Amino acid sequence: MTTTPLRLGTRRSALALVQARYVHDRLRSLGHEVELVEITTKGDLSSAPLDRIGGTGVFVTALREALLDGRVDLAVHSLKDLPTGSADGLVLAAVPEREDPRDVLCARDGLKLSDLPAGARVGTGSPRREAQLRALGLGIEIVGLRGNVDTRLSKVTDGTLDAVVLARAGLARLGRLDSVTEVLDPMQVLPAPGQGALAVECRTADTALAEVLGALDDAATRAAVTAERTLLAVLEAGCTAPVGAYAEAAEGESGLELYIRAVVAARDGSVSIRKSATGPLGGAEQIGRALALELLADGAGAVVDAGGSASKEE
Repeated sequence: MTTTPLRLGTRRSALALVQARYVHDRLRSLGHEVELVEITTKGDLSSAPLDRIGGTGVFVTALREALLDGRVDLAVHSLKDLPTGSADGLVLAAVPEREDPRDVLCARDGLKLSDLPAGARVGTGSPRREAQLRALGLGIEIVGLRGNVDTRLSKVTDGTLDAVVLARAGLARLGRLDSVTEVLDPMQVLPAPGQGALAVECRTADTALAEVLGALDDAATRAAVTAERTLLAVLEAGCTAPVGAYAEAAEGESGLELYIRAVVAARDGSVSIRKSATGPLGGAEQIGRALALELLADGAGAVVDAGGSASKEE
């Protein structure tokens, strides 16, 4: 039982605060006092596309700085916002059980993706989503989009757009699933590596706190996101195309196994390379690395993105 409240760093957005309160409540249920400390990040201060303001890390750096200089004791991130490389002095102490990581369509008149007419305007700020939607050859127009969930959904209700594509996890956490008209099949659109999962970081030196936070860790979720993020890390070395990946733990013949699907696509939809792999749950890093190498061997390294990058999304 802690006597001094743990200072939990979070972004100020509605979704970030919901996610932070989830960790806050879990820790409180374990007997620890926790207080939220709101931090403004670079990504919160700009409405420009993420790849123009720094891409990877724009929602993370300020929180990590607050950890390292002692203003907070732990920080909660959307895992897909974390750079794949390790951060000096910090440890990923917990990856709680993941929300459904799939993407969803929120369209006018209850329409599904296949119902949208040619020329329909679909909003997304994600090169990954744009590439996969274009690869489907539906004749829709992709419109760049940033902002919080309410801002994005309002573009549909006011008629500016016919639909937007968002992460189901964020809508679920905000209680906005009533806006969803279709959950997108990963066979069509794979989510971002780590989508739907949370990351809880603390200082490496705070071993007692890391042990406390370890009680929030979900082994199956950590294995899945480890495979996805390892794949992304390998691909980023020689491939700047949008990347989607989705790993799931499932019962196999010899116990729990990990099944992962991945895509590397050109932003204009002209090329889409998909691969999958299966292996033991304990071999998540090796599975992700091997699948990335298969993608590269199949030409992923030569996929040229028309102005986009494999940057993370909000």
